[in-house]
Amino acid sequence: MATMKCALLLILTLIKASAFSLIQRKSLSVSKLFSVEAEDGIISPFDSSSPAYTPTDPVELDDGPLELTWDNVELVLEEMRPYLISDGGNVAISEIDGPVVRLELQGACGTCPSSTQTMKMGLERKLREKIPEIQEVVQSMPEGPELCEEEINVVLDGVRPFLQVAGGSIDVESISGENGLQPTITLKMEGASASLKSVKLEIAQRLQRHFMVAGLRVDWA
Repeated sequence: MATMKCALLLILTLIKASAFSLIQRKSLSVSKLFSVEAEDGIISPFDSSSPAYTPTDPVELDDGPLELTWDNVELVLEEMRPYLISDGGNVAISEIDGPVVRLELQGACGTCPSSTQTMKMGLERKLREKIPEIQEVVQSMPEGPELCEEEINVVLDGVRPFLQVAGGSIDVESISGENGLQPTITLKMEGASASLKSVKLEIAQRLQRHFMVAGLRVDWA
């Protein structure tokens, strides 16, 4: 019994460790992204000397305000692109709807768990400093992979080796509501790991990050 318990704890530790390694690498790129000196014109919002930022904060203008146009938004983003690109990411304007600017974070930035921090603490702050007409900058989610059994197995293949340590397995039982408001993936997990809610939660979160589908639900047979 004690051996089985240790095996289950090892499974969870290994699964989380593999996910944390990826998250840690991407999160480091966020702090690096805006860690440049003031003389370059971009002061890091992560610097402890910088005041906390909220979207309703008044903006400070260095060179006078710019008009809210597609070209001017692109001009400001161009200043920050080198730092995004150096970490395998990029940013593109998706839409300008009145005072709201929608941006798409691409590459590594799009799937980074810290993408919201990148958007709000970095991109939005700089855009509002230069273009005070902007009231909010929101993230436009890119289209993810097709919700199909093949793509689900891409994710599951990343956890199967850990489940097999305790003689467990996991398979796709069904997919429903692909084009509905709440698409659902039903999985069947066997073995001692099937009783661990924390393992199921980790697998569900991996699937949601992979597909980036609003309302995606993961059920268990």
